[in-house]
Amino acid sequence: MSKQHEQHTLVRTLALGVLSGGRSGTPLAVLALNHDNKALKGDWQQWKAFSTPLGRGLLVASAIGELIGDKSPKAPARISPMGLVGRIGAGAFAGAALGTTGSRDLRIEGAILGGVGAVVGSFAGWAARKLLSSSGLPDPVGALAEDAAVIAGSVRAVSGS
Repeated sequence: MSKQHEQHTLVRTLALGVLSGGRSGTPLAVLALNHDNKALKGDWQQWKAFSTPLGRGLLVASAIGELIGDKSPKAPARISPMGLVGRIGAGAFAGAALGTTGSRDLRIEGAILGGVGAVVGSFAGWAARKLLSSSGLPDPVGALAEDAAVIAGSVRAVSGS
């Protein structure tokens, strides 16, 4: 794997982490939905969470549940301690998975970058939603825009394009 390809992979792991800060389940669901994409060539495609129908189904269902639940005024803040722990874990898992694409195994680096990215994404997303709400945009509208950005960003980060 060339140094440039390694750097590109690590940037993608960081991006998945940042996106996990917005919606923790979406990057994992996008990975699950790409488990059989031969162009990706990652060891993660054989991990049970992504390679079995049950694993994929749970990841996708979790992401859908989060997309729906986020619109509730009773949804806990993403920057609460438990919210951060979940997002860091999801970001680290997504980063570790994507870090296995290529000839050099970068799962540890990917996990670290994914976890750090999740912290950054959590606080940035929280601040952006607060700013949009304070400017008069209804929170559900901001939430839907965030959903779209996280889905599109996750697809792009996973595909490498």
